Amino acid sequence: MTRTRTSRSWAVLAAVCAALMMSFGLAPQAGAAAAWPVLSNGSAGADVGTAQYLLRSHGHGIAPDGAFGAETANATRAFQASKGYAVDGVIGGETWPGLIVTVRQGSTGDAVAAAQTALNKHGYGLTVDGQFGPATTSAVTDFQNGQGLTADGIVGPDTWRSLVGEGGGGGGGSSLPIPRDTLGRGHYGAPHHDYPALDLPVGTGTPVYAVDSGVAHQINNARCGLGYEVVGDNGATYYYCHFSAHGAGSGVRVGAGTQLGLSGSTGNSTGPHLHLEIVAGGANRCPQPYLLAIYDGTTPPAVGSLPTGGCIE
Repeated sequence: MTRTRTSRSWAVLAAVCAALMMSFGLAPQAGAAAAWPVLSNGSAGADVGTAQYLLRSHGHGIAPDGAFGAETANATRAFQASKGYAVDGVIGGETWPGLIVTVRQGSTGDAVAAAQTALNKHGYGLTVDGQFGPATTSAVTDFQNGQGLTADGIVGPDTWRSLVGEGGGGGGGSSLPIPRDTLGRGHYGAPHHDYPALDLPVGTGTPVYAVDSGVAHQINNARCGLGYEVVGDNGATYYYCHFSAHGAGSGVRVGAGTQLGLSGSTGNSTGPHLHLEIVAGGANRCPQPYLLAIYDGTTPPAVGSLPTGGCIE
């Protein structure tokens, strides 16, 4: 009896403590909030493009090219000075909260384009047109559900922080090569038929994105058809084949999530699909574990550690 009463007393005390924590806003969180990324001169990728659109929304007329150069650094300093922040030209934990703009269905302008750019880093394949319509609302709601956020379709502070803080995109970040809702997870673990590579069965005209940042060079040959070689900043070289159309220049810098073109069936192909190869250390590497990690929202393995055979989950 004494033990039972003691157990009940502890249970009551725990319940009271939990209630007090809730009343003071101290309830434990389901998981740690994403950290704001740190962007500076030399960064590249979708997060940089997002920040550039946000700077534009505050009146700084810079090109949203996804490359953090002198122009972006100067615009950042001017924005920081206007807010009374430390003027260092670095977009980090102090600058992001002032830079973001809450947007929702019906909103228009550069802040919406910023949100669309950030969503595309996560594979949503939106047209970056600065118009917050049903497609953008649907993408925001889906992203919020996946992150355990309130699924209200509004891009506010918590959603902004998850969008730019998760999934890379600031220079070393990574993106799925096609819109996330195009294929299920299993397709990213499927083996290639005869050597380390991955074929994703997508219809002609599907947007294809750079998995990682680097320098893109157009390909047009009998084997690959229309495609791209991207010499990655991480030391790997990525090959994307069988496009129906190029969408980026040649010899240009791209960030993770930059659209390279549209899928198709050009070159040595038996039907519409995206063929993807990753070469590192002089050998073809299995893309499967790398892309599965991106799909799952975890840190991808180092490209040099990817296997050179047995490419299946």
